[in-house]
Amino acid sequence: MEKRRNFLIVNFPLITKVFTMDWLSAELFWFLLGFFLLLAEFALPGVIIVFFGIGAWVAALTTWLGLTPTMTGQNLVFAISSVVLLFGLRKRFHQSFVGDSNDHAIEDEYTGKEVLALSAIDERGGKIEVKGATWNARSSELIAEGTWVVITRREGLTFYVRPR
Repeated sequence: MEKRRNFLIVNFPLITKVFTMDWLSAELFWFLLGFFLLLAEFALPGVIIVFFGIGAWVAALTTWLGLTPTMTGQNLVFAISSVVLLFGLRKRFHQSFVGDSNDHAIEDEYTGKEVLALSAIDERGGKIEVKGATWNARSSELIAEGTWVVITRREGLTFYVRPR
């Protein structure tokens, strides 16, 4: 089997240099790509990039074993394994790493609780105090500042309230 050289060509306005990169084999390239993709998952969480990193490692392994000597074969192994892993395992991984948001438990903690209106509240909004923190609030009725209100539900960072 003939060993091919990998070249890095650097073009500058007056200088063109060709650097040989004999140290970068195809196996090492795929391994490093997988490693950097796994690192990127930490910076851009979403449990998607990790599968492309694992796909790159599958390509590295098949190349190291001699099963994919051509770049086309390596690219196919990378693409197919990444897509199969992505669609086959993403849901499981996402639940394991991100967890399951349980807004109902948080909503139940505050629903029915009496709190103080820090500003006038209407359908456009206002402010309430919950456990010493200021929160956004909305109401279908006009509520004056300083009135005690009851939390009826929560949507995201906004509580819906009614007069006591």
